[in-house]
Amino acid sequence: MDLKAIQSALKDRQFDAWLFYDHHHRDPIAYRVLGLPETLFVTRRWFYVIPADGEPQKLVHRIEAGHLDSLPGGKRAYSSYGELSDGLAAILKPFKRVAMQYSPKNMIPYIGLVDAGTIEMIREFGKEVVSSADLVARFEAMWTPEQVEMHMEAGRKIDGIVAEAFKEIGRRVASGGTNEYDIQRWFLGAFEREGLVADPDDAPIVGVNQHSGDPHYGPKKETASPIKNGDIVLLDVWSKLNKPNAVFYDITWMGFCGKTPTDRMREVFQVVKGARDAGIEKVKSTIGAGKRLEGWEVDEATRGHIVSKGFGQYFTHRTGHSIGTTIHGNGANMDNLETKDVRQVIPNSCFSIEPGVYMPEFGVRSEVNMLIHEKSAEVTGRIQDDFVIIG
Repeated sequence: MDLKAIQSALKDRQFDAWLFYDHHHRDPIAYRVLGLPETLFVTRRWFYVIPADGEPQKLVHRIEAGHLDSLPGGKRAYSSYGELSDGLAAILKPFKRVAMQYSPKNMIPYIGLVDAGTIEMIREFGKEVVSSADLVARFEAMWTPEQVEMHMEAGRKIDGIVAEAFKEIGRRVASGGTNEYDIQRWFLGAFEREGLVADPDDAPIVGVNQHSGDPHYGPKKETASPIKNGDIVLLDVWSKLNKPNAVFYDITWMGFCGKTPTDRMREVFQVVKGARDAGIEKVKSTIGAGKRLEGWEVDEATRGHIVSKGFGQYFTHRTGHSIGTTIHGNGANMDNLETKDVRQVIPNSCFSIEPGVYMPEFGVRSEVNMLIHEKSAEVTGRIQDDFVIIG
């Protein structure tokens, strides 16, 4: 735990304190930010408050009294619910605005981890509970220079693998055929050879024709569709280096088996490409101007382009997600559809921009990753301008 950095962040946001609370590992964010072991055996509630100034305070159950001993600060113990209430009121007494893993109306469910009853109890003490969303992003979504380099290296490897995958599909189609599942397994083999990590149960998406119109389609061995001439092919590929603290790279590319995609396919691709580019430009121009950028604004710019072209009903998910050591990180998402993500897009964070149009007969998605610097932003890998012609 970086106590000095946490207290500095609290002062920047004019919060009096950050209250961490857990019971049975309901809040994994607390363990990561505080540096507590995730294997800690927790059967009783614990609380840990970090003030903007001064010494942190702990409240723990007497039968698990040593659970927070690795953290600095004073300690109180409780057994009864009355002692818990009195102890919590005491450690919170100096503070008015208290940050917690709370999201108003649960608009950001990744942050809304504290149960309603605990929030009620804190409010009964006369405290204003505010969301820790931007604090969490500061400590969970900001990359180190080493992580940036690992992302870039993973990107170079994955861009090369995707290019080779389209060639492999072409070879197999020309020499007897293949299917979605077999190409997905080919990806896993390529990852292993290149020192990349992938979960076999969360493997790349290979979607053909109507399956490309299902945003979270996953091919199964028994039901995978064949890939043949005339097919549209979606490849959604994510992985990271097999190293400690490595971060993900996550892209989607489109291909067509044959000489020429249909006019309808080309039309939809150009709409999605325009939406992607509108999102990229929104990020670059706002960050470049030194202005605050929130996740929902990127979604609005991207989605607005698709809506203007008459395809709004077919763009059924948010524009993008935070990327970190997990594929969906705890920074701002590019979302003004499923939620209104008002978290700030902060320097040294990364996220996807991945608009899509999903119709019954086929779908098109184009995905890039954007890395934010202090006064600029960049797409970290290759950008697709047209279908990859397979064959």
